[in-house]
Amino acid sequence: MDVALRTALFGRARIRKESPVEILQIIMQVILGITSVLLTLFILLHKGRGGGLSDMFGGGVGSSIGSSGVAERNLNTITVVVSLAWVASIVVLGLITKFASL
Repeated sequence: MDVALRTALFGRARIRKESPVEILQIIMQVILGITSVLLTLFILLHKGRGGGLSDMFGGGVGSSIGSSGVAERNLNTITVVVSLAWVASIVVLGLITKFASL
């Protein structure tokens, strides 16, 4: 197969190498996506305290699911850790975006 046909079928003949900054940016975007999903899940797992949207959608019923004090404290700790990782990934992505073009 000649080079012109191969280029037409498969795009560029050369394989583009990613710079370390682009690789770091991709990794941070993946981390941001994962932490976003986890943070949403952990926030939704919290027990409703009453008077809010959780009561409106049935969270105010005396449910015994997640009523353990230890489980609630562990969920709080996990939520805080994931939220800090989420904020850190946003800050790092912002810095990469700002300084990558210099």
